[in-house]
Amino acid sequence: MHLIRLGGSALNQTPLDWDGNRDRILAAIAAARADGLTILCLPELCISGYGCDDAFLAPATHRMAWRVLEEIIPHTAGIAVALGLPVWFEHGVYDAVAVVADGRLAGVACKQHLAGDGIHYEPRWFRPWPRGRRGVLRLGDRDVPIGDLRFDLGGVRVGFEICEDAWAADRPGAALAARGVDVILNPSASHFAFGKEEIRRRFVLEGSRAFAAVYVYANLVGNEAGRSIYDGSVLVAAGGRMVACGRRFSFADRSPTAAVVDLDGLRPAQTRLAAPPVGDADDLVRVPFAPPAVAVTAGGDDGRDAWEQGPHVKEEEFARAVALGLFDYARKSRSRGFVVSASGGADSSAVACLVAIAVRLAVAERGVAAAAARLGLAAPDAAGDAAARGLVAAALACVYQATANSGSVTRAAARGLAEALGAVYHEFDVEPIVRGYEQMVATALGRPLAWETDDIALQNIQARARAPGVWMLANLTGALLVSTSNRSEAAVGYATMDGDTAGGIAPIAGIDKAYLRRWLVWLERHGPEGVGPVPALAAVNAQQPTAELRPAAAAQTDEADLMPYDVLDAIERFAIRDRQSPVECWRRACGEFPRHDARQLATWTERFFTLWSRNQWKRERYAPSFQLDDENLDPKTWCRFPILSGGFARELAELRAAAGRA
Repeated sequence: MHLIRLGGSALNQTPLDWDGNRDRILAAIAAARADGLTILCLPELCISGYGCDDAFLAPATHRMAWRVLEEIIPHTAGIAVALGLPVWFEHGVYDAVAVVADGRLAGVACKQHLAGDGIHYEPRWFRPWPRGRRGVLRLGDRDVPIGDLRFDLGGVRVGFEICEDAWAADRPGAALAARGVDVILNPSASHFAFGKEEIRRRFVLEGSRAFAAVYVYANLVGNEAGRSIYDGSVLVAAGGRMVACGRRFSFADRSPTAAVVDLDGLRPAQTRLAAPPVGDADDLVRVPFAPPAVAVTAGGDDGRDAWEQGPHVKEEEFARAVALGLFDYARKSRSRGFVVSASGGADSSAVACLVAIAVRLAVAERGVAAAAARLGLAAPDAAGDAAARGLVAAALACVYQATANSGSVTRAAARGLAEALGAVYHEFDVEPIVRGYEQMVATALGRPLAWETDDIALQNIQARARAPGVWMLANLTGALLVSTSNRSEAAVGYATMDGDTAGGIAPIAGIDKAYLRRWLVWLERHGPEGVGPVPALAAVNAQQPTAELRPAAAAQTDEADLMPYDVLDAIERFAIRDRQSPVECWRRACGEFPRHDARQLATWTERFFTLWSRNQWKRERYAPSFQLDDENLDPKTWCRFPILSGGFARELAELRAAAGRA
């Protein structure tokens, strides 16, 4: 047997946080060495941070990254480590991995396929490294090999697929297998999306089987740069069998996962793949390295929680991803807690619950003192559930802001939920402020304002009058004001700018309203593992969504103003995700929603496209939102659309003509 102990560690890094990133890397290396690892894979660009954006184009960024690498190298005695960093070489910038073994820099491998879809803009900053090319990087008085390289680490041959490389049709692993590697390391910065972990597991397993190798995948964890959330997945597979996997959505700075594997067990399969040797290949970097002795063990780490195998994976993923994203956003922005303008409706209730879930999950994993310290708050003088509830009270303030059109049902729902969560609850009466604005503007116009003539303006002023008070509360407490807008509203502009869109982060702007309502029912009845249900949501889930901005006699509901949310969300997917025309969207809607009249569906389809094209300016001004799937509307990272356009005039005329013939 040829046993080695190897693995990866997820890291919660921050772009350009040189000292913090270095210290977390050093802690991961020290822990791996203490655990007897031979080889440690760390995430992509872990030295600089993945989300540096245009700072990757600054020469100073590369100089600092190398300085930090030099500070790390002496701490690698007795272990081989793969460290991601940006590299400037021959007038180009490359997404690269430095291989350091036993206190020596062995060489630099470079990424061959760049992610340029969805939220990824890697081709803006990096060049893809050509397959088969090697070069020499001059560092002071040293020459360091760079390129498409393999490394012989004391008899263990190692190659790389860096994140997107493994997702490409011509992934480098096949060429590495033909060149006789034993281990493929995949340092990644792969953002969370629903269902993505299953895809990762498949390519890790298939890579280990098809390439007859040990495959180690290590991802970032947490909210690194503001919008992307990383789940911290670490996977180790050998010969088509998963031998270790790590816990996802951890609140820890680092999450290690390791396994002992027998390289001799891969030899029979490797003989079918390796190409005949041709002399002394110039892509192989031989590194003097004596791996530590390894004893036979029962298997590798399995840090997965029980919910990963349960019936509500998507609901759990949503709760844990957004909770971790909010927690990290607050601490990295140096905010002390959260303020939510609580309307008693679905959106603000979901946001308040997600904050409370974040606090409870952090307490469960890190303890109340550590969780409080990371939010800059004093730890409650309590134990058990009382401590967690006390920290929720310190971290979350919910504010119900009433106008003359607010009802007793929403007020009671907001108060009841805040009490159930343990949040601080305030009520502001903003009706005098609304009346003041209405009188001031009516005087300027020389006429009274009326619902018959001024409907939208009278609705909007109520929402805008609520923003200054909650902003002031957040400022006074050093807290983060959380916007409550969802993706369905963003698609059609059903939100008041500088009103309900106010905030420093919009955590649910990437999730559609139909799903959010289903998730709230699940949260009422089940809830995340280790947290449990929130029965107080029954008062929220019993309501029809309403902005509650018109007089009660109008019986205002969101769906009466717009269309049924399931129809809206389907048309949005057809139009934006699938890039289909209004006529095509209408025809698909007719097939998917036969309970609705075809002409009514045409009216709703036209309404969607009209509102979509009119409201791009709103989407440009939303607070940063989290990326939760591959259908996001965020124009800063995903879905570009002109602020000014023709508004689909010709396309909608075709729709009306087709619907008239239906």
